[in-house]
Amino acid sequence: MRLLVLNCNTSLAMTQAIGAAAQAVAGPGTTIVAARPAWGPDTVEGFYESYISAAAGLDYLTGLAGGFDAVILAGFGEYGREGARQLLDVPVVDITEAAVMAALLLGRKYGVVTTPAGAIGQIEDSLLTAGLDRRCAGVVAGDLPMADQGAGPELLAAAVAGLAQDLLDAGADVIVLGCAGFSDLVQPVAAKLGVPVIDGVAAAVTLAEGLVRLGQTTSKVGAYAPPAAGKARPGWPVSAGWGEGASR
Repeated sequence: MRLLVLNCNTSLAMTQAIGAAAQAVAGPGTTIVAARPAWGPDTVEGFYESYISAAAGLDYLTGLAGGFDAVILAGFGEYGREGARQLLDVPVVDITEAAVMAALLLGRKYGVVTTPAGAIGQIEDSLLTAGLDRRCAGVVAGDLPMADQGAGPELLAAAVAGLAQDLLDAGADVIVLGCAGFSDLVQPVAAKLGVPVIDGVAAAVTLAEGLVRLGQTTSKVGAYAPPAAGKARPGWPVSAGWGEGASR
C-alpha cells in the first residue's frame, strides 16, 4: 500500500516531520510518500494563505501521475479537500475530519487546540462543512512556544495542556491536536490531562489504510463527479511534472 501525505505548506522540514510521523503509525507493508506543493506559503495562517495553499495543493494533485492507493491532506482546517475528492478516484482523507471522527468514537464531545488564533475561524468552517461541528466544545489557540523558538517538547506539551483544560471545562472529553506538527505531543498531553488526545496525521493514516483494505474508492456520482474534461483552463496546472517526495 502506498499513501501520499501532502503537506499544505512548502516547508521541507515540516514535510519531512509529517512524513516521519505518518510512517511511524503505518502498518506493515504501507509506504508513506511525503510531499509538498511546488509553490505557496511556507506556513499557513488564516483564510488568505489557506486558499493559496488549497490552490497549490490541487495544482500538485492535478499533475499526479498516480501510483497511490490513497491521499492524505496534512493541513488542519485547510481548504481543498472537496476539490481533491472531485479530482481523484482514490480515497482522500483530510486530517481534520480524520482526527474528529476518531475523537467521536472515544468521547461524546471534543475540543481542538491549535495555533495561531487566526486559524480558529477556518477550522470552525471546516468542521461545519464536514458536518462535525455539533459535538465540538470549542476551538482554542494560543501563542505557543515552538521548537524553532528553542522550546522543548515538555514546555510545548504543558502549554497545549493548559489550553486544553479550558476545553475540558467546557465539556470536552477528548482533545484533538489542531496542527500537523503536533504529533509528538499526544502522549505527554494525554498524561497531563487524563483524557484521549488525537493527532490528525496518525488518525488519517489508519483511516486511509482501512478504506484501502476495504477496497473503497471515492464516489463519482453527485458532488464528487469528475471535473469537466476538455474545459479550457489557461495556465492550469501550473506545476505539471513537479513530481513527488519531500526532497523537492
